[in-house]
Amino acid sequence: MSKLLGAIGILKKTFDEYAGTDGDKTTLSKKEISEMLKKELPGAGGDKKEEVDNFFKMLDEDGDGVVNFNEYIVFVATLALLLCQ
Repeated sequence: MSKLLGAIGILKKTFDEYAGTDGDKTTLSKKEISEMLKKELPGAGGDKKEEVDNFFKMLDEDGDGVVNFNEYIVFVATLALLLCQ
């Protein structure tokens, strides 16, 4: 498997790992986003309610109260761009 395909697989697996904890495996709830931030991005504010709320609003582009895979991928791509500058 190529590095790029492996990276895509890791992104999908990470989404699925956190999305599956509340019963809906197709979206991330605010609680799941908080857990993901705490474990995957330490120091990003996953333990602070106000920061999680702001972060969640940013990710939930369509305002439906959950983060779908497309919104998650946009976040990961944006994060990659910021980290590589």
